[in-house]
Amino acid sequence: MSDHDDAHDGGHEADASDDGHDHDGGYEMPEREEFSHDPLGHAEIHGGMTVGELVEQYGHAGIGAADVHEAADIYAEMLADDDCTVFMSLAGAMVPTGMRKIVSDLIRDGYVDALVTTGANLTHDAIEAIGGKHHHGAEHHEEKTPREHDETLRDEEVDRIYNVYLPQEHFALFESHLRNEVFPALEEEGVVSIERLCRELGRANSEVNEAEGIEEDAGVAAAAYESDVPIYCPAVQDSVLGLQAWMYSQTSSFSLDALSDMTPLTDLAYDADKAGCLLVGGGVPKNFTLQTMLVTPGAYDYGVQITMDPAATGGLSGATLDEARSWGKLEKDARNATVLGDATIMLPLLVAAARERLE
Repeated sequence: MSDHDDAHDGGHEADASDDGHDHDGGYEMPEREEFSHDPLGHAEIHGGMTVGELVEQYGHAGIGAADVHEAADIYAEMLADDDCTVFMSLAGAMVPTGMRKIVSDLIRDGYVDALVTTGANLTHDAIEAIGGKHHHGAEHHEEKTPREHDETLRDEEVDRIYNVYLPQEHFALFESHLRNEVFPALEEEGVVSIERLCRELGRANSEVNEAEGIEEDAGVAAAAYESDVPIYCPAVQDSVLGLQAWMYSQTSSFSLDALSDMTPLTDLAYDADKAGCLLVGGGVPKNFTLQTMLVTPGAYDYGVQITMDPAATGGLSGATLDEARSWGKLEKDARNATVLGDATIMLPLLVAAARERLE
């Protein structure tokens, strides 16, 4: 055999040891750190199945279905953990679009220990509590341009939230409710916290709803008041509720202290053995809920968020909960999941699946 043949033969042997095959000609599996034997299945759907059964089938699938399954699993575990203090943030037009009773029932059933929301949701919640109603509408009328459609609504004094309508006279009813039932008691106290305003609003909503025999449920703020669950509304100024509070403060001793809510909210997080958060939408409620952990020794042990915003913009609303882990807002070993989608679709799905597992 020539030197050339020896070199060629030796090189061939070296290649054989590295080509992924064993010496008997079989395939030698590479070492894999990120892969485990968990083959994807296929969801099976049949008539009469429950929401919980549907979400279980999501677990066989991939992409968004797998995320929904994981989120429902984490949320159910969060609610089932007796040592877990549950914080819920609620942004977007969740109350006027029909999600109101889902939230109030969660509060009444003991599944929320603190709610962080917007002044807009509290405004629409109160309107329904005292007899106002939102209505099905349309994004635009087929026979008109979108602009002409909204110009007509303006003339008819109807406000539009995508495909939901609200007659403007309900805001006048809301203003009277605040001035007659809510603000006078607070005026006697002078400067109060925003949580105190929310509590008084809940009391008034509850009492007026019952006294006047309103068919609609007394709502979110009333449920929180009756269940002794605090509501925090850090951007209350950015709403009709905040606008009315400011107007009333111009001719009275009533005013709001924006910083005073930080202490009880932080204390609640500080004293929690474990903590979990359900983040519906983004914005100020999401950040206010998460940043609480920056001044406590611990962090969230569970986290589930529903958002339609992308992470790539760098905005808080689309930021992943893994990103929140880097800030110390979530524990390193926290269970967390993000569901991308419309919260009016995803919130009922997650709550129904978790309730089915719990109950």
